[in-house]
Amino acid sequence: MKTLLISKKDLSYNVEKIKQMVRRNGPDDQGNYVKIIAVVKGNAYGLGLVEFTKFLSQKGIDFFAVASPEEAIELRKAGIEAEILLLSPVCLQTEIETLLENNIILTISSKESAEMLEQIAVKKELQPKVHLKIDTGFGRYGFLYQKPEEVLSTIKECPHLEIQGVFSHFSESFSQKPKWTEEQLNRFLSVIEVLKLNEISYGMLHISNSSAFLRYPTMDLNAVRIGSAFTGRTIGGNFGLKKIGKLKTNISEIKNLPKGYNIGYGNTYQTKKETKIAVLPIGHSDGFGIDGIEQKFKMISKIKMGIKNIIRNQNTKVEMDGKIYSVLGQIGMYHTVIDITGNENLKVGQEVEIEVRTVYIDNRIERQYR
Repeated sequence: MKTLLISKKDLSYNVEKIKQMVRRNGPDDQGNYVKIIAVVKGNAYGLGLVEFTKFLSQKGIDFFAVASPEEAIELRKAGIEAEILLLSPVCLQTEIETLLENNIILTISSKESAEMLEQIAVKKELQPKVHLKIDTGFGRYGFLYQKPEEVLSTIKECPHLEIQGVFSHFSESFSQKPKWTEEQLNRFLSVIEVLKLNEISYGMLHISNSSAFLRYPTMDLNAVRIGSAFTGRTIGGNFGLKKIGKLKTNISEIKNLPKGYNIGYGNTYQTKKETKIAVLPIGHSDGFGIDGIEQKFKMISKIKMGIKNIIRNQNTKVEMDGKIYSVLGQIGMYHTVIDITGNENLKVGQEVEIEVRTVYIDNRIERQYR
């Protein structure tokens, strides 16, 4: 049986470091510091939706964001009373009604989504809390930044909606070249300026995700969305944060292979000499050996290099029992082979802990905070 182990000490360190960082620009004119919106989508980046949200609540975080209605409702059923923002717009009336019954803040990303919510608000005699989503170049949800007049007309035609925030999403904030990210920020601020000129109250402004928060302090505005930074795993470095999450498993087999023996899919690796191997029941489905996949967010040349490294598992290592071992052959979906030549201490059934990408781990695997 496998278990994802989460260090409370290291996680607490990351939370406190992030809380310190949001104070770096000082308070605003009302004495308020930048607000942390904790993004707990994707089963809280693999750390366990309910467990992680409760942990952050105990650390003083009181505003959360999710990606799906199911996540929002699960938190409410678990007794989470903090503010919860659903980052994705909802188009089904039954879902909207359920979310409103559970006091979820909804995202309005188009005139159509606003009108539907307005109709339900009138019918139910409610004043739903909403955040407006502006598309500044991501090409997904949101009012186009070039059409602020559509935002204005939508607001005026939907008087029952209580606007508590406006946000957008960066597409390349992990890049060391800030030009495009700065362009998106300027596009967003141009829409906010139109709202100001028309005396529209907009509340929270947030565009920075974890990468932008760590790289570009001047883009904090009055709220930031923090997700992957809590895990200590962000593209382009961890910025002094600690990596969270080790998978506990057991060695399932040990044997000696002769020289010239193939290992793994594709016959991409052959032993160069007689080799002692250990088989671990972990693989890509457990978030192991997939760091190179994140190269897809960088330049095409780097993408190709990332894929090449995935296939060959170049430089992929495993730490067990205080020692470092090399991975041999391609990592499978559920199994990995490592070279343990010369080690007589490792035994079949021996418990080991392997560092993994928590977000990719099957939700059925137990999460254990320790």
